[in-house]
Amino acid sequence: MPEVYVAAGSNVRPREHLRRALRMLRETWPALRVSTAYQNPAVGFEGEDFINLVVGFETSWPLPQILARLHAIEVACDRPRDAPKWAPRSMDLDVLTCGELVGEFPGAVLPRPDLLRKPYMLGPMAELAPELPHPTEGRSMRELWEAMGGDDTLRPVSLEQAE
Repeated sequence: MPEVYVAAGSNVRPREHLRRALRMLRETWPALRVSTAYQNPAVGFEGEDFINLVVGFETSWPLPQILARLHAIEVACDRPRDAPKWAPRSMDLDVLTCGELVGEFPGAVLPRPDLLRKPYMLGPMAELAPELPHPTEGRSMRELWEAMGGDDTLRPVSLEQAE
């Protein structure tokens, strides 16, 4: 079964929304693996800090069904489907990799190009799947993270703290 890795992030009541999203993700994919959660500044706009993490799971679901479930979870976490791109988010769920799928698909580009540019995606991904080879780069997530040089703006946080 293919492994799927998804970035999850929020800067609107982030602990509450991430806990809700994780509950729903676990209900759908019970063997869900979850990285450390990291707080980091908003990127691309002025706003509250985000909390980001990466989840991984195995599934036989096709990509359109995975995306539909992720969108439903975003909506359940108070995110309107027409939310602007560079704005506060109650929940953002982005497929980073889906097995060895490579290319443009309705609703996703795989592997997600931001994975190689955004420390808040690559850091938790390297933690969760350090030996996983990037589908187009050929290097492991750990090697890519080391080449990026880390990021001192990522601060580990607990999701259990009060908002």
